[in-house]
Amino acid sequence: MDYPVARRPCRMSHWVLASAAVLALASQAQTQTRPHMSLALSSSAFAHGGEIPARFTCEGEDVSPPLAWSGVPAGTVTLALIVDDPDAPDPAAPRQTWVHWVMYNLPPQAAGLPQGVPHENLPAGTKEGLNDWHRTGYGGPCPPIGRHRYFHKLYALDVALPDLRMPDKTALERAMQGHVLAKAELIGTFRKQGH
Repeated sequence: MDYPVARRPCRMSHWVLASAAVLALASQAQTQTRPHMSLALSSSAFAHGGEIPARFTCEGEDVSPPLAWSGVPAGTVTLALIVDDPDAPDPAAPRQTWVHWVMYNLPPQAAGLPQGVPHENLPAGTKEGLNDWHRTGYGGPCPPIGRHRYFHKLYALDVALPDLRMPDKTALERAMQGHVLAKAELIGTFRKQGH
């Protein structure tokens, strides 16, 4: 009589372990198939790592390229955008990062910016900072020598920033510290003809 009684708990523990393993595998499979969205930035004008068309540079109309983003994380209150060139003045011997565009407090509901967007058509609440020409708005690529890289950086923030009164890139980055939920980058390149 003792032998069957001793085996019953053993069978039960095997059944519990097998059930737990099946549940764990099912949970893992569900996690793997669940879509994972991350912040992404793109342009219909050029591919990541590709050449920026002359239209968006000093050799063309010098208008801002169209930008689109997706995967804005939950909890995002505003977005910020910085466009800069770390290869100035010469990619073979860079000495500074040249800032082309600074903006902040873009609403997270905005899905992007159209080509050549003027200040008055920016999404409601958006504020602009100063580029390295000491003016607001977009200034396109105009490298003096060589092929430069242009980093378009989008930040998802958990706060609406106060009016920073036309900040430069450094002031904006300081204000964003501790508030960045996610970051996306789009890199384009450009070289002037004959340079």
